[in-house]
Amino acid sequence: MAAVCLFWGTTYLGIRMSLETFPPLVLLSARYLLSGSILVSFAKARGLYLPRGRELWATCFSGALTLGIGNGALVFSEVLIPSGIAGLIVTMTPFWMVGAEALLPGGERLHLPTIGGMLVGLLGNALLFLPDAGSPNYDRSLLTGFLILQIGMAGWAFGSIYQRRQSGPAHPIIAGGVQQLAAGLIFLPFALVVPHPAIHWSTRGVLALFYLVIFGSIVGYSAYAYAMDRLPVALVSLYSYVNAVVAVFLGWLVYREHFGWSDCAAMFVIFTGVWLVKRYSHQPEPGAPSIASKRDHGVDA
Repeated sequence: MAAVCLFWGTTYLGIRMSLETFPPLVLLSARYLLSGSILVSFAKARGLYLPRGRELWATCFSGALTLGIGNGALVFSEVLIPSGIAGLIVTMTPFWMVGAEALLPGGERLHLPTIGGMLVGLLGNALLFLPDAGSPNYDRSLLTGFLILQIGMAGWAFGSIYQRRQSGPAHPIIAGGVQQLAAGLIFLPFALVVPHPAIHWSTRGVLALFYLVIFGSIVGYSAYAYAMDRLPVALVSLYSYVNAVVAVFLGWLVYREHFGWSDCAAMFVIFTGVWLVKRYSHQPEPGAPSIASKRDHGVDA
C-alpha cells in the first residue's frame, strides 16, 4: 500500500514528462512492453507458475481493461489537462469501484448514504469547472479530459474487480506482469500504424519513461495487484487520496501548474465524498475469507 500510494502519485508527473518525448500510443506500448517483458522473463527464469489457458485469457482481458483503457485514458487526458488536476479527478476511482461491485453479479447493492457520498464527490468535481476570475467560459479541454478519465476509471474498476474474482494459482505480481505485457502488445499495432507526431528525443523524457517502467509498473502495479489480491477493495482504493495530493504538489513544483482556491475547495469536497462512500460502503464480515485465502486453501474463487 505504501508503494502504491507513493510511487503512483509521482507517475502523473512522470507521464507528463515522458509525453514531452513520446506520443501517447508509443509511450503506452513501450512502457508496458518493457515492464511486462521484465516481469514475465523473471518468472520464466525462476521457474515460477505463469497463467495458462482460461486463466491466461482472463488475466490478459483484465490487463486490457485496467491498463489499456484505464491507464491509456490517463495518458491521453494529460495531453489536455494538467497532471495535478488529472490526479485529483482520478480520486473518484472509489466511486467506480463501488459502482462496479454493485453492477456485477453477486456484488453489494448501493445504499442511500453511499449514493449521497457520490453526489458530494460529483459536486466537488463540478467546482473544478468554475471559470477563473475574469474568464466567462469554462475550459473545454478540462471537460474533455474529465470525460476521458471517466472512461478510464470505469475500465480500471471493472478490470480490477474482474481480476480479483478470477484469481487463480498464479502469484498476483506475476499475473500483473502478464497484464502489462498484454497491454503493451495491444497498444503496439496502434503505435505503429496510427499517425502521430514524431518522437522528440530528450534525456528527461527518456528518464521519465524508465521511471514509469520501474517504479510505476514493476514496483507500483505489482504492489497494486498484490494488494488487490490480499486486501478489501475499499481499503486498497484509499491510495487515490495520497496520489492526488502528491500529483498536485509535484505538478505545481515542476510545471507550476495552476491550483487556486476553487481547486482547493474542489479537492476538499471530493475527498469528503470519497470518505462518505468508504464510510458507508459494505465491509466484509469479520473472519470472512479473502480471495487469496480461498485460493491458498483450494477454494474456487
